[in-house]
Amino acid sequence: MFTDATLAAGPISPLDSNFLPLPQNRALPPRGRRSRFYRQAHSVASATETPFKISTRPRHSVTPHGGASLDELFDTLQRQTLRYFWEFGHPTSGLTRERSNETPNIITTGGSGFGIMAILVGIERGWIDRQAAIDRLITMVCFLGQAERHHGAFPHWMDGESGRTIPFSQCDDGADIVETAYLIVGLLSARQYFRGSEPKAYLLRSLIDALWQEIEWDWFTRGSDSLYWHWSPVHEWAMDHTIHGWNECLIAFVLAASAPRHPIEPSVYHRGWAAGQAFANGRSFDGIPLPLGPDHGGPLFFAHYSFLGLDPRRLRDCYADYWRQNVASTLINQAHCMRNPQKFDGYGADCWGLTASDSIDGYVAHAPDRDLGVITPAAALGSFPYAPAECHRALRHFASRSERLWGAYGFVDAFSPAMDWYADSYLAIDQGPIVIMIENYRSGLLWRLFMSCPEIRLGLAKLGFSRGATADIEL
Repeated sequence: MFTDATLAAGPISPLDSNFLPLPQNRALPPRGRRSRFYRQAHSVASATETPFKISTRPRHSVTPHGGASLDELFDTLQRQTLRYFWEFGHPTSGLTRERSNETPNIITTGGSGFGIMAILVGIERGWIDRQAAIDRLITMVCFLGQAERHHGAFPHWMDGESGRTIPFSQCDDGADIVETAYLIVGLLSARQYFRGSEPKAYLLRSLIDALWQEIEWDWFTRGSDSLYWHWSPVHEWAMDHTIHGWNECLIAFVLAASAPRHPIEPSVYHRGWAAGQAFANGRSFDGIPLPLGPDHGGPLFFAHYSFLGLDPRRLRDCYADYWRQNVASTLINQAHCMRNPQKFDGYGADCWGLTASDSIDGYVAHAPDRDLGVITPAAALGSFPYAPAECHRALRHFASRSERLWGAYGFVDAFSPAMDWYADSYLAIDQGPIVIMIENYRSGLLWRLFMSCPEIRLGLAKLGFSRGATADIEL
């Protein structure tokens, strides 16, 4: 069990602090001076820094007890999973490592956004010291300010020591607008959380605003009605990946429409995102109507990644009620595992959940139409707001398997009852939704923070979203 307020062990290296104090204004510095701007900021923060530590070595683990109350299970699960982001954070940048079992310097941009949100949960629950957390966040944001970016956007992966891009694939060696969006959701949530007048809170907000304002969302349209996922300084637009729905990318359009300096036009959302051939559905699966997306709902991260901060409750536009969409995809996912058409051992009402994760042979986006007999705990545990009774059953079942399923950072990434296989890995983009979405179910914290951003409210209205009366889910 965690025995100290900061879950700590091993120092984060400070950045160079040989600069003058940060000017007391929120204006964006000229492009050529931005690296210095962030280094100055770290100098100011370091002057009164609260020491904090992290470690690559896990401590002892508390196993979830099957007889515990639901709140006790939540506390144990969230605290243990939070360790991935706090204790296992990169020792220089403080950002989130891609996974636990490979190159330790690979930082995930989107997963770092998830990690920021998880840290906010830790502060709010009293598991992380507030001053230690704000120091960590300032270190992270200063590092991001000096990291390699293209038109303000970050790569999918970066080196946690240098901030340079690590190619995700042969031509994906530059900006990734979707990963950038996930990061910005975390940063804006932190900005809204630290609203106090103390100097470090003001500094953090100023640094976050600068990063947010620099992203040239409109540049990633190439002057068209589409948003492009990637750009490379070497291969330029060779990936040629326009983003169409339905999938995990809704949040990129919400942020792009909300941007204070480089917003997109609504036509990019309506003629690009919503015009995809796989956007509308309207059919029923296992008796459950599915408004949007591929048949059977796709992997459950579609219902997680865009909705860690974006509150789907009562959220509607001319295309869908997004609460109904996410409830439907969750229940269809469980219903598929209960029906179990491929007769995998172990599947049932309490053992279900298909989403992207490590698999027996590599990394796979598991879904009802791509079912390999591998259950990913994050699929059900990240869906608690949508189907609490069904997810509760899954949590109890996973806890009963804790001897092999539970470890240093919570539940391991995936397992296969049919093949008696358990992953030896933890992934940032699976651990994050567990902490965040359970907290949204418990308190609505991250939904409340992100939706309090005035820019986001304006952006949603610009795209035609509304917050209707409470919708009774009749599926």
